[in-house]
Amino acid sequence: MSFKGIVRELREMKDGIGSMSKRVGDRKHWHSRTMSHIAPDLAPNPPSDLIQQGQWANLPPELLLDIIQRVEESETTWPARAVVVSCASVCKSWRAIVREIVKTPEQCGRLTFPISLKQPGPRQSPIQCFIRRDRETSTFYLHYGLVPSEGEKDKLLLAAKRIRRATSTEFIISLVADDFSRASSTYVGKLRSNFLGTKFTVYDSQPPCDAVPQTNSRSSRRFHSKQVSPRVPACNYSVGTVCYELNILRTRGPRRMHCAMPSIPVSSIQEGGTAPTPTLFSQAYDEHFAPSPCSTVKELVTGYSSTNLSEPHVQGAEPLVLKNKSPRWHEQLQCWCLNFRGRVTVASVKNFQLVAAVDPSLNVSAEEQERVILQFGKIGKDIFTVDYRYPLSCFQAFAICLSSFDTKPACE
Repeated sequence: MSFKGIVRELREMKDGIGSMSKRVGDRKHWHSRTMSHIAPDLAPNPPSDLIQQGQWANLPPELLLDIIQRVEESETTWPARAVVVSCASVCKSWRAIVREIVKTPEQCGRLTFPISLKQPGPRQSPIQCFIRRDRETSTFYLHYGLVPSEGEKDKLLLAAKRIRRATSTEFIISLVADDFSRASSTYVGKLRSNFLGTKFTVYDSQPPCDAVPQTNSRSSRRFHSKQVSPRVPACNYSVGTVCYELNILRTRGPRRMHCAMPSIPVSSIQEGGTAPTPTLFSQAYDEHFAPSPCSTVKELVTGYSSTNLSEPHVQGAEPLVLKNKSPRWHEQLQCWCLNFRGRVTVASVKNFQLVAAVDPSLNVSAEEQERVILQFGKIGKDIFTVDYRYPLSCFQAFAICLSSFDTKPACE
């Protein structure tokens, strides 16, 4: 069988699994309505080792490895890269091979699975995305790509909804565009501002990789994490802050901001340094590819709280601090200018570039200090570009950019 034929069968298999699950769900629903008074004779579930995974699971490991490697190398962009995700959905043996082959965004520069959104970006060329703003619903959509396509079929990475409260503003971040409940399995984090809109806190739905669990601590939620399902995010963990400087004198110029990332050590941008890289969601986002017993997930979720992780960082390590790159005043244009390398075309107070703010005593090269880690700017009505790189993740970059959309009367 040719390679194209295998890919075609994988796509057909994906469609078949979806339609089959729908038919099974309808059949169960009909059965429950017509025979609800009959006690069914249920046989005990067989052990997972005895469940047959189908003919695709019996492929020789060498052949399976070669097939998935070809699929991973050929399908490098979305939506074609969905075939790689389909390979991980076939059976356990395929899933294990896909995990072995597919690298992190830092290594390959591509986003594949949901966990890729929590992993650092590539070190060299940035990952380029764009945000589409919906003013009517106060919703923001992060898409994968250079600019919006004509058919609006761009890959959705994350979505956020702005909720204004009496003393603060919150941006709820989700994996999908139609569910922003913090009790949902698609909830990945949030951004919260203070009353003046000068300080924003980034909360993650799972603890940082280097955080040490502590017991006997109160949770930020109204209920204890042991009282809810282990598949429901029970806490928020502070992983960063965004601060805007006050402009009391109302002087002209761009906003001045600093971002402190306690979950990322400053040593990550030094030569040979590494940034925390999660491999699995602590909740059930990735359960389709990495199912785990409920007890295991419960152990990961309980025992943490936002209180003891309000400033999570590696012990003895200095946190990474980002600052906006200072623009220059253009006499002819009579405006502040930055070199966005063609990615920003509309002047806006929201435009910014972030670079590392490091102490001269640290062993960080001048080139690394000038390297733009996050770039955000406007290209059209309600369309903004987002380019991020190592050591920030897609989720962290999106949260920082969301802070620009909140009103800041004291900073402008």
